[in-house]
Amino acid sequence: MSKAYASASIGHDHVFLGDNHRRNERRTWFVIALTAAMMVGEIAAGTYYGSMALVADGWHMSTHAAAMLISALAYLYARRNARNRRFTFGTGKLGDLAGFASAIVLALIALLIGWESLLRLLNPVAISFPQAISVAVLGLAVNLASAWLLSDDHAHHHHDHDHHHAHGAAGHGRDNNLRAAYLHVLADALTSVLAIVALTAGSLYGWIWLDPLMGVVGALVIARWSAGLIRDAGSVLLDYLPAGEDLPEEIRAAIEKDGDRITDLHVWQLGPGHHGAIVSLVTKNPQNPSLYRDKLAHLHELSHVTVEVERLAA
Repeated sequence: MSKAYASASIGHDHVFLGDNHRRNERRTWFVIALTAAMMVGEIAAGTYYGSMALVADGWHMSTHAAAMLISALAYLYARRNARNRRFTFGTGKLGDLAGFASAIVLALIALLIGWESLLRLLNPVAISFPQAISVAVLGLAVNLASAWLLSDDHAHHHHDHDHHHAHGAAGHGRDNNLRAAYLHVLADALTSVLAIVALTAGSLYGWIWLDPLMGVVGALVIARWSAGLIRDAGSVLLDYLPAGEDLPEEIRAAIEKDGDRITDLHVWQLGPGHHGAIVSLVTKNPQNPSLYRDKLAHLHELSHVTVEVERLAA
């Protein structure tokens, strides 16, 4: 039996960053600045006017600003070390690591807000409704502007059901680092909306209890978002391919159409929109590994390929 080994090309690099890496990095820094400025006003106003929902929104902003700092620093570090050879498969997964860490922070925020809201529900305080509503509206405007800056097809359209490799199937090209920052801003926007609803109803009908109740509702929604991000980012870190990922089947179809047989196949995500593959195959007539790589050239998300060819035993 004979064997031949080959990687994707001779002297190739291992830069597997997302297509919009620099753009997303700049926008994340800008949103951090917006969030940090607004959080100070909301925490101060919520404390002064006695609104738990408003204080919750402010604390959301403070912790989310810190969490988004994780995203921004991850973008910076991944870009600066993209060609560092000690990262043998590049730094493309660093965004998923940051997204996973941010999701944990998001879960802790949900727990904290839920607990504080329950305490306020048991021990209600007087609220200055007009002033609190005005600050909540301003906070919502900042949140919506930040969400727009961070919006991306992969950040919020993550329930795509098109499974073709070129149309963004589950996990294809998704930047979980950007998604984490986006969800932090979205959580802020949600608590702002709930605060406005609770404060408006409270001012009209005297329902002070609705303010902390909205805090509980917001905590549950944010916890659900956190769980989804933990699942998706964790899957990438563990090299798990989601059910909608059909790249292995496409590789098999391309290689085995001429009678060759794949005996071992490993496919994993290297970064947003980039996948690696190790293909072991047996054939009666072994060819140069470059021929088999050419068969996979149409799979644009396949960025790094190692081929092992073995002669089929007689």
